Amino acid sequence: MASESHKGPRESESGLSIEPVYGPDALAGWDPAERLGEPGRYPYTRGVYPSMYTDRPWTMRQYAGFGTAAESNARYRQLIASGTTGLSVAFDLPTQMGHDSDAPLAQGEVGKVGVAIDSLDDMRVLFDGIPLGEVSTSMTINAPAAVLLLLHQLVAEEQGVPAAELTGTIQNDVLKEYIARGTYIFPPEPSLRLVADTFRYCRAELPRWNTISISGYHMAEAGASPAQEIAFTLANGIAYVRTALAAGMDVDEFAPRLSFFFVARTTLLEEVAKFRAARRIWARVMKDEFGAENPKSLMLRFHTQTAGVQLTAQQPEVNLVRVAVQGLAAVLGGTQSLHTNSFDEAIALPTEKSARLALRTQQVLAYETDVTATVDPFAGSYAVERMTDDMEAAVRELMLRIEDLGGAVAAIEQGFQKAEIERHAYRIAQETESGERVVVGVNRYRLDEEEPYRPLRVDPEIEARQRAALERLRAARDGAAVRRALTALREAAGSDANVLYPMKEALAAGATVGEVCGALREVWGTHVPTDAS
Repeated sequence: MASESHKGPRESESGLSIEPVYGPDALAGWDPAERLGEPGRYPYTRGVYPSMYTDRPWTMRQYAGFGTAAESNARYRQLIASGTTGLSVAFDLPTQMGHDSDAPLAQGEVGKVGVAIDSLDDMRVLFDGIPLGEVSTSMTINAPAAVLLLLHQLVAEEQGVPAAELTGTIQNDVLKEYIARGTYIFPPEPSLRLVADTFRYCRAELPRWNTISISGYHMAEAGASPAQEIAFTLANGIAYVRTALAAGMDVDEFAPRLSFFFVARTTLLEEVAKFRAARRIWARVMKDEFGAENPKSLMLRFHTQTAGVQLTAQQPEVNLVRVAVQGLAAVLGGTQSLHTNSFDEAIALPTEKSARLALRTQQVLAYETDVTATVDPFAGSYAVERMTDDMEAAVRELMLRIEDLGGAVAAIEQGFQKAEIERHAYRIAQETESGERVVVGVNRYRLDEEEPYRPLRVDPEIEARQRAALERLRAARDGAAVRRALTALREAAGSDANVLYPMKEALAAGATVGEVCGALREVWGTHVPTDAS
């Protein structure tokens, strides 16, 4: 494959060989019908829709949320005015962990990495003036995903939007929290039960809502290689499917609403191969292992975010170039929606200008390049098709190792995924430190003195304002009604009943996020990690 006039192969991020030159022999014995098919047809290597971006571009989402609901609402309005076609909500750590802003554990973290949402009042302010029947909303929330989904539904109903018309996504992927992020609340078994309850609830009440976004992004940010990112994400997806089947659901009832969330790195060719391989593997797993018959059950639909971990605080403007390349990789790989990071995110929360520039990057890709003129431009490429096959083989090998350990949950409990990610992250860190892996502005092409930059800062008084709002809420609401609703929620959690119905009643009565999650903690307990996990 490599001629004598070229250097030997380089290693990809996943440790796979990338040859200097690929020719026809790279695809020897290769069956295009089996490997590729047609766009919008099994095995979906070439994309999940026949026309892909030739009819319309991907959904342009911008992930935003900071401080109070009012501040985040202002940012959402700015993004919509700039052309964003879908909102993506970031929540602060107390909200992600199911704590109110006045909880002792919330001190110092309120509004810092996302918006603080304590109650229905906050959710009303967050979406004030935003037509929820017209805007698709994605919410990056996991352990308390059902709680935030119900708050969103309640606000939409107040706007006069029927639940059946709402579109959007909740991340709702708790398994990756045990692997990479740590924002879990309950132990794995009741967490999976809550996921299954959400599947059933949305099938009945919110049929157009994507009930889970099975995420590899956070594992990649923790150091996973592209192959690990896909393997561990798909293994988690299999665990969710098995959970839903065990709860008595038919695969074609819920699988069409599954979605995924991946990272896009600067290694463009490997990333394109990764996305194409992921679609092919998922289609075959759903067809062969689970017997899915609905074509939509076989489609791996995914959102992409550019790689925050690859952004640098040094020479931050260079991140504009990185994000453009990463966004291009996602588009060439066939993403359904995309968030492009702002160039200043390695320093602080994005400013209004930097968030607008990030959105403009997507708009340039969509409207000033020709990548939307044809479906799957890399189809038949010697290099990309071979790299897709190599990626598929590496991913399947990792997935088989997880199955040998008893599946995703058992592997998590044994610390397998976490250890593999840490091993790869250490290798990347060593290569960066030695200079073998070039990071522009960090270990090569550095400046003697960085130019000053004024980042956006969160008002430290936000926490006090949230505490005061909670005090007013608790004084004004019907306390007896809240107590009755929380009692009903605890009873449902201790039975086989779907907890989302009493949960919605509690939130509508004025119960806070922390109180609802606290009621479930009383019944289900909290997860305490072992040394392995």
